[in-house]
Amino acid sequence: MQRMRYYLALGTNDGDKENNIKRAIDALKSLGEIKKVSSFHTTKPWGYKEQEDFLNAAIEIESNLEPEDMLHAIKEIEQKLGRKRTFRWGPRIIDIDILLCFDGEKEICYEDEQLTIPHRNLCDRDFYLLCLKDLGVTRVCGKDIDDLLSDLG
Repeated sequence: MQRMRYYLALGTNDGDKENNIKRAIDALKSLGEIKKVSSFHTTKPWGYKEQEDFLNAAIEIESNLEPEDMLHAIKEIEQKLGRKRTFRWGPRIIDIDILLCFDGEKEICYEDEQLTIPHRNLCDRDFYLLCLKDLGVTRVCGKDIDDLLSDLG
């Protein structure tokens, strides 16, 4: 079986933000081989705006897990790290999203009730795009990342 390459976004705005991201990265090592880690970016909240700024990062990880298994493993890691689901887009100790997935060089498109790959808001959130750019990704959704970032202003 060929290993899948995932790009995962990590975000936090509760507690020791940098430590939260580092702990999540350490925990994600159990799911495969982390190839790259982006810079950390401080960003304004998206959705619900009356909360602390977020610290965001992304990783590139190779794993034997299929997308639905990766999602379940990520949710378990979030829970072990103390994630409590309060309300949509609310404060969180850690949030891990699957942004992109590749099988070799082929981009995987996947959708079910719980998961959409590429992430449905990928092209609308500058922090996702900035982190992916740090990892060397130049195009998403058939568009140049720099053009998408420029459009978001």
